[in-house]
Amino acid sequence: MKAIVIYEAGGPEKLIYTDVPTPTLKEGWSLVKIQGFGINHSEIFTRKGQSPSVKFPRILGIECVGVIEESEVYPKGQQVISIMGEMGRAFDGGYAEYALLPNEQIYMVETDLPIETLAAFPETYYTAYGSMLNLKISEGDSILVRGATSGVGIAFMTLVKAKYPDIIVTGTSRKEAKIQRLLDEGFDAVVIDIHNELQTEDKYDKVLDLIGPAALRNTFLHMNEGSIVCVTGLLGGIWALDSFDPLEDLPENAYITSFHSGNVTSEKMQKIIDFIKEYKVEIKAEKVFRLEDVPKAHAYLESADSFGKVVVIND
Repeated sequence: MKAIVIYEAGGPEKLIYTDVPTPTLKEGWSLVKIQGFGINHSEIFTRKGQSPSVKFPRILGIECVGVIEESEVYPKGQQVISIMGEMGRAFDGGYAEYALLPNEQIYMVETDLPIETLAAFPETYYTAYGSMLNLKISEGDSILVRGATSGVGIAFMTLVKAKYPDIIVTGTSRKEAKIQRLLDEGFDAVVIDIHNELQTEDKYDKVLDLIGPAALRNTFLHMNEGSIVCVTGLLGGIWALDSFDPLEDLPENAYITSFHSGNVTSEKMQKIIDFIKEYKVEIKAEKVFRLEDVPKAHAYLESADSFGKVVVIND
């Protein structure tokens, strides 16, 4: 089969399109024929050697959509999704034509969504949906998305607006050149973020923070009393908040929560698919690549021009 293999840490050029043996079935695992997958920032970190537990060579990819090719428990041709776990880290992941995956990490779904749409969905929209639920959004809330130009940021806004068309959602961007693109996507306003400091005095009821600990203390300054912040991303490149004192740092009567896409079951995955159908959510990838072009997809995602979700579709 064809796959993208990384043999040593480095730039996108270290992702090698090559022939490798198709995995053989083993007990407790199933072989999935991969139809497509999204490219994620965590895979860029791993490619650069910033995931110490990952040993090379490795086929990266923490998500995929596909159909069962061979299995002892799932019917051949069953539509499935897989995300997270140790996929693309402890064992080979989605950057390939086939992947051998643990049965407990395979989620059966029923959907008539086209593959290009489905490929943009798993990690990004599932994460956005879980974050939306944890924020307990209601009509009339003012909402801020830090890291709005990311795939999850745009997905979150899209899901919220689908259910609450009149709700006000503000996004942040580090680049003024992306303001109009965010407004075109559906954000109501955009705030510039300079060195993790928001250039506004406004405060909000619900905040999705995709930057993480690098910006979190500044986020606290922009939260109303009784508000909620959901910390979902680490786009700021810092993994932990030093010397966090909830009594001093949190706004009055505010709540902090988080969402991790490893919190997943087939039932939860199906719920977001049903939500997308019920509210007629329009899902689209910003850029679509082929498997052999994964290095170009990585280069785009970490460039200053990156915007939205990047997916790869297998022929």
